[in-house]
Amino acid sequence: MERPFEPRNTRRARDLRQQATPAETKLWQSLSKNQLDGFKFSRQIPIGPYFADFVCRSAKLVVEIDGPSHDVQVEYDCVRTEWIEAQGYRLIRFTNGDVMQNLEGVLVMIGEVLTDMSLPTPNPSRLREGNR
Repeated sequence: MERPFEPRNTRRARDLRQQATPAETKLWQSLSKNQLDGFKFSRQIPIGPYFADFVCRSAKLVVEIDGPSHDVQVEYDCVRTEWIEAQGYRLIRFTNGDVMQNLEGVLVMIGEVLTDMSLPTPNPSRLREGNR
């Protein structure tokens, strides 16, 4: 059965990218162009009704950078996290302060999560398996 076409809100994603916080811009400089262990990240990606700050689709990892507004929307963030994780993603959060004051530590943590996640490995070569 063919999936129905669901338009993506690319205008909103573009607006969010253009209005990035200093912390988002700083982290993006380290995540863009496959700089983190060769993993490709995208930013401000719609996942259902929500926009994720950074997404590594191959690993199904969402990285969120939380500013002060998240302190007053804890319930909303919990619902949002549950929904995104129900779609098969793992979501990790950092604060603006984490990124601005300890970027290297944030990158190490993201790298560790990527390493710990069980990514599918390529099918082994039939020649190596002994099947000819």
